[in-house]
Amino acid sequence: MATRFEPHPGGAAPNSTTTGMQWVPGGTFLMGSDRHYPEEAPAHRVTVGGFWMDRCTVTNERFRHFVGSTGYVTVAERPPDPADYPDALEELLVPASSVFVKPAHRVDLRNHYNWWTYIPGADWRHPQGPGSPIDGLGDHPVVQVAWEDVEAYARWAGKELPTEAEWEFAARGGLDGATYAWGEEFTPGGRWMANTWQGEFPIQNTGDDGYEGTAPVGSYPANGYGLSDMIGNVWEWTTDWYAPHAEIAHSCCTVDNPRGGQRETSIDPALQDISIPRRVMKGGSHLCAPNYCQRYRPAARMPQAVDTSTSHLGFRCVLRTESRGGIR
Repeated sequence: MATRFEPHPGGAAPNSTTTGMQWVPGGTFLMGSDRHYPEEAPAHRVTVGGFWMDRCTVTNERFRHFVGSTGYVTVAERPPDPADYPDALEELLVPASSVFVKPAHRVDLRNHYNWWTYIPGADWRHPQGPGSPIDGLGDHPVVQVAWEDVEAYARWAGKELPTEAEWEFAARGGLDGATYAWGEEFTPGGRWMANTWQGEFPIQNTGDDGYEGTAPVGSYPANGYGLSDMIGNVWEWTTDWYAPHAEIAHSCCTVDNPRGGQRETSIDPALQDISIPRRVMKGGSHLCAPNYCQRYRPAARMPQAVDTSTSHLGFRCVLRTESRGGIR
């Protein structure tokens, strides 16, 4: 049974910098899960300090404002440097990104290349590739953003990206140990609480929750901290390098404000032969389905290559308080 967190005392007053953000009080909670996917274990106690977090994921409209103000060009809009990919085919060294393409028939679920396609011309302005503009989708989460892109946005906004622990604490909304961000029942009273996949992935999405693909931010109920879409819609970047939980979990004590380890050492043994480093993404997306990827939970986590953007991955930012009482 889920219990309420015991939050840290104190708080922070809102100001113009925190417009569109919610205060997350911080506290001690059970991070991870021993009941779901192996990479989520072991569950362990973690403490995080209080922080402000964007109420919603960064939208197309907000990202458009950033690009218009700075002239920034995203990773997907640039041709890859051949020196970084010496084994790549020349025809692949063009501006492109990864797009979900629904197969026409049942496929082997062990091979994600059966539905992910590297499409030239796919970028944040054209998330499904050429011919897929975001006109009328200003309130949808921006996608097709790589790690370098989200860092650049955060610097421009005067904010930072959350750690995995901060993100998971915030997603739980004050419910310690709950399976979902709202409790134990996936659709309480028959109500859809997040944008996920209904039907048989990857060939049939019935859209029972109201959307196939991304939904406008805030389309579903906010969690206990007033944060929307912490589960489903799009995965979200965090700052942590991907590593097994066992590297930071301690059976004897609580871990305070973990920051995810070092790039050189924090790596899952299963990824040792992969040259591109991975950071942790959280929250699941509209592609998570009961028959394939039940990662629409706060504890869920996946590695994401820092050079890669996709059509189901976005982000939100945080502001952390300092001991002197200000906003960093």
